Amino acid sequence: MKEATKEITLDKYDQHILTLLQQQGRITNNELAEQIGLSPAACWRRVKALEESGVIRRFAALVEPSLVGQPLAALVMVTLVRHHIDNTAEFESRIRQYPEVLQCYATTGNADFVLRVVIEDMAAYDKFLNEKLFTLDGISQVSSNFVLRNIKEETAIPIR
Repeated sequence: MKEATKEITLDKYDQHILTLLQQQGRITNNELAEQIGLSPAACWRRVKALEESGVIRRFAALVEPSLVGQPLAALVMVTLVRHHIDNTAEFESRIRQYPEVLQCYATTGNADFVLRVVIEDMAAYDKFLNEKLFTLDGISQVSSNFVLRNIKEETAIPIR
């Protein structure tokens, strides 16, 4: 994920494009152009500009984890021994390599990092902890909270 550098000014067409693409990522350019009231060429240029500016990071399919053998989700709080740039850089680099970690956030509060991990079962989670997470240098504490049920999970950013 890129670091945000500067907010991009969006006009009403850009806002409408982003709203529709977040709802229907597979919409054709012609359908998108028709719905927002632009020519297909102008719409395509705007979508490309939104991609190039980093506003649109990528297009992806949203997969239901439980239907592909990954029903267990955990929120994992990780605290480092020391807050040193080398410790955090190494931790971040290694975490990016673990496919079961879907999100990793550097946070304030009781934990230095919060991870969202999706995995097959408790045995696989135990293996993840022992063979991956606990092998990282500089970890002081790891605390896990398991997801019982998903109340709300949105991917669309409100565009105003």
